[in-house]
Amino acid sequence: MSEPHAFYKNKTLLVTGAAGYLGQAVIAKLSAFACKIIALDKEPGPLEALPQAAARVSLVKADIHDKNIWREHLGGTDVLFHFAAQTSSRFANENPLLDLEANLVPIINMIEACRKEKISPQIIFSGTVTQAGLTPDFPVNETIKDSPVTIYDINKLAAERYLEYYSNELGGEALTLRLANVYGPGQTSSSMDRGILNAFIRKAINSEPLTIYGDGNYIRDYIYIDDVVEAFLIAALKLSALKGSHYLIGSGSGTTIKDAAGLIKEIVSLKTGREAKIQNVDPPDGISRIEFRNFVADSAKFCGATGWKAKVDLREGISRTIEHFLSKEGR
Repeated sequence: MSEPHAFYKNKTLLVTGAAGYLGQAVIAKLSAFACKIIALDKEPGPLEALPQAAARVSLVKADIHDKNIWREHLGGTDVLFHFAAQTSSRFANENPLLDLEANLVPIINMIEACRKEKISPQIIFSGTVTQAGLTPDFPVNETIKDSPVTIYDINKLAAERYLEYYSNELGGEALTLRLANVYGPGQTSSSMDRGILNAFIRKAINSEPLTIYGDGNYIRDYIYIDDVVEAFLIAALKLSALKGSHYLIGSGSGTTIKDAAGLIKEIVSLKTGREAKIQNVDPPDGISRIEFRNFVADSAKFCGATGWKAKVDLREGISRTIEHFLSKEGR
């Protein structure tokens, strides 16, 4: 039996934000294991049919703002994958208290439930590389000093710190995977400032313009969804050795937004004959400085500890994503 199958066999796994992009992708992979999955979301209906469903999957409609859900569901949980979040930096800057309630308070309630009930589920948290702020050089590793420039990243960083407290002071085991720009088959993010590649791909397939702020010469690290899912599953296997820290998850390769859009335009044209224009526009008023960053992740620390590595390059990942969206639309 392979190591993942042996690890996950008969375990109970709680996935919050189960109907979201990451949640659906992780559950689809976990469903191949002989485990129990509790898929928790405010609206679990959008969960797609699960392939290779060796797992027993229970859909739970619940809101993580309700602190009682942690007492109800954490007791029998072996591993918690926490993806539920408010994901828009713009919304967070305009509504800081609402973002705090969405992204930090549930973590505090979760840890308090663990402390009061004397339970210690393993916790894997989805963070973001933007928690570090505007990094002057790249590639970036875990030694950089965090200096967040958005309310969203401040609250994500605070949540990460609480989970470190859970690991280091309360006897639990938790870690954060800070993700670079994730793309690939699945839904487009509900936040306008997230999931840019998936949004560009959908627009290009529909011959709609791809809008870029300024000259588009800002470098991003785009990582394919399958590689991200693999990182989360491996993190659970190695959590006892990794606990109490955070790890950067990226492809290790930088591409400008302009070049990524050009690659999408090229591949969509080759596959469909459809042509999309690239439009350069002035950034809107009030846009955060974080949008003008340059970033490439150095994932060597996580790779060395787990054996994980990103496998899908950008051209291949974009091609797979285009094929997925075309198949969904019957084209």
